[in-house]
Amino acid sequence: MKRILLLFLMFPQLLLAQTGTLSGTVRDEQRRPVPFASVALPASGQGVTADTEGNFLLPNVPAGQVRLVASAVGYASRTHNATLAVGQTLEVPLTLAAAAAALTEVVVTGVSRATEIRRSPVPIATLSRREISLNANTNVIDAAVRGIPGLSAVTTGPNVSKPFIRGLGYNRVLTLYNGLRQEGQQWGDEHGVEVDGYDIERVEVVKGPASLLYGSDAVAGVVNLLPALPSGPQGQLRGEALTEYQSNNGLVGQSLGLNYQKNGFQTSFRASHRLARDYHNRVDGRVYNTGFRELTLTGMAGVSKDWGSSHWYLTLYDNLQEIPDGSRDSLSRHFTRQVVENKLDDVKHRPLVTDDELRSYAIGALHQRIRHYRVFTKTQVHLGGGELHLLLGAQQNSREEFNHPTAPAQPGLALRLTTYTYDVRYHLPDWRGLQISLGNNGMGQLNRHQNATDFPIPDYNLLDAGGFLLLKKPLGQLELSGGLRYDTRLVSWNDFFVAPNPATGFDAKAGPGTSGVAPQFPAFRQRYQGVSASLGASFVATEQLTLRANLARGYRAPNIPEIGSNGLDPGAHIVYLGNRGFQPEFSWQQDVGVLWHQPTLDASVEVFHNYVQNFIYQARLLDAAGQPVVIVPGNTTYQFQQSAARLYGLEASLNLRPAALPWLAWNTSVAVVNGQNADVGVLERQGAAARYLPLIPPLRGRSEARATLPATLGRLTGTYFRATVDGSARQTRFYALDNTETATPGYALLGLGAGTTWTSRVGRPVAQLFVQVDNVFDAAYQAHLNRLKYFEYYAAAPNGRAGIYNPGRNVGVKVVVPF
Repeated sequence: MKRILLLFLMFPQLLLAQTGTLSGTVRDEQRRPVPFASVALPASGQGVTADTEGNFLLPNVPAGQVRLVASAVGYASRTHNATLAVGQTLEVPLTLAAAAAALTEVVVTGVSRATEIRRSPVPIATLSRREISLNANTNVIDAAVRGIPGLSAVTTGPNVSKPFIRGLGYNRVLTLYNGLRQEGQQWGDEHGVEVDGYDIERVEVVKGPASLLYGSDAVAGVVNLLPALPSGPQGQLRGEALTEYQSNNGLVGQSLGLNYQKNGFQTSFRASHRLARDYHNRVDGRVYNTGFRELTLTGMAGVSKDWGSSHWYLTLYDNLQEIPDGSRDSLSRHFTRQVVENKLDDVKHRPLVTDDELRSYAIGALHQRIRHYRVFTKTQVHLGGGELHLLLGAQQNSREEFNHPTAPAQPGLALRLTTYTYDVRYHLPDWRGLQISLGNNGMGQLNRHQNATDFPIPDYNLLDAGGFLLLKKPLGQLELSGGLRYDTRLVSWNDFFVAPNPATGFDAKAGPGTSGVAPQFPAFRQRYQGVSASLGASFVATEQLTLRANLARGYRAPNIPEIGSNGLDPGAHIVYLGNRGFQPEFSWQQDVGVLWHQPTLDASVEVFHNYVQNFIYQARLLDAAGQPVVIVPGNTTYQFQQSAARLYGLEASLNLRPAALPWLAWNTSVAVVNGQNADVGVLERQGAAARYLPLIPPLRGRSEARATLPATLGRLTGTYFRATVDGSARQTRFYALDNTETATPGYALLGLGAGTTWTSRVGRPVAQLFVQVDNVFDAAYQAHLNRLKYFEYYAAAPNGRAGIYNPGRNVGVKVVVPF
């Protein structure tokens, strides 16, 4: 079997496939051509850009049922289903509307095959590049949070955002880059996702257990960040140049993207650079040590033929990210900086940070450097009437935290994580309408400390594998889907010793059996295993009304910090202690959704309930007298615990486009989640303060009114004006034990934006302009999931405002020049 598979992969030209050609014209609702619209087949990865008259041609399309997605700046995406016969040239007329109606979009994340959002029993949401471009974002996760209800982020400054889905995050949310799982020490608090936000064409989010396809770490859902495919005319080099400025932190961003395709060959390249200084708000002034400098390079080369496609990706990410610690003068509240270490360091007598330092783009001595490299290949082959999908990838994440002011070149934390990933899937030919998909995926990891002085976790090895079977059966208006998966994970490490290094004065990794030293991490070897399952249905009651429900069992193995921690995380100012006896988490989640769709209205309500067995969380460690344990002075001590947990809530959205006012669109959404400890024993011992789970977002709503001018103003087209209100209610349901969290006041932020596209005399886009003003009234607020809220060294602040506040008013200007 292996030889046969290798033969297919090495000699795809020997495979025979049944193909045809798709052609057509993309027009707006007034029947005018939409020049340079994008037309794509998401399931096969094929795409093309229409010409100046909106005409497009897609050759070598596999025969059978196909779904096309057309999109253009200033218009909503539109999906068209068609049946293509062998050798046929099928003409497909596509019409784009000027406002959003997203329920018919085609997605491929978290489901066995391409499917419409409203036909998926598992809730799925998407965000297009156009919607990302409208906002002034500091990273792609923040962009997704603005546009997808139920998605939130734990932040540590402007460029560090970790996705949470329905109150669960870290290793419970799996982040993918074009289908490749992102492995970059994601258990840590103080660094984000190592992806070029300028290169992301589309974000797809699965809200709920997606363990069937991906195994452990997808128990809460999946965030898939999809880069753009080459879409220029055949034989022509196309691309775009982008520049951006944001006033609050002086962010300057540039990006250059190129793409080319001819006769099935496709290639693309993008280079992006972003530079920012300390951000500003009216309570704290400029927040010291929140700047960053980020460089990303992305390249792709591949072929798309009648036998299938194969693409190779290479990305390089390099980020110098400052680490705020929140120290400041007790009276003036001016920020201070550390200049000495250990007993010589008195937080109350640190020197003040100067205004020049706060305004400077220079990276401070206390910072981290994160480098992430990935190479992977995605291959799709039409085989035996079905489709074989193969993904192979290797990535390395190098993370250094420089936290020694007396030795600035000496990293305190230095970890190198190497991950090898595979994913093999086969979609069998339909049998009496039954769609069957089966596969196997997994990874191998090696995590090693480099030249470090702090060792919060051991060096470890990890092997992970799982197989799955997915079924989908349309029965007229009813569609059933379900599946089963088994996973196994082996985690091991040897005795790990730490001893003082006389040459440097710091601790260092020591050799095995170091005399007189006990291992900081005794040897460990444990296998975890679990079964995931799902059963769901969607019912198209009418052309407008769709009902859906899903029941899923998710599985997650404990991550390394949860079982192996025994040290200080300098960036978090916390000593973490693991628990070697942990069992895997298992969750039972129920989803029920009602969706309404018509040309002028989209509405949806999603209700969910999630019960998690063996839920892992952090609790402050107390001694026998009930007092906090202090292992490292100036740092709190937490140990991971297990309990039962219950999360429930809803998401609702309403998108209107009045028929009498086709230029106006109004979109609004709301999301709420309640997370509670369900272990009666824990509540009896620790009281009401332990009732709620940590890091649960408050009730959040967002509303936007957008006016898009229907007519062309000279050489300007797609001109829009928008107003947004983003609000969070007061959060009183928080993890109050040991003052881990506190109540957070509610707030509402007003945003205003406008944009337009300048075209040439023949109607070709010359430049796109986006202007966005966030927090127009410069409101002082703290988001509940902002970790900087708790960066406070004093019991009381003179101004009554403890911790660090979120950014104030921000004016963003972005210019994109396609060519």
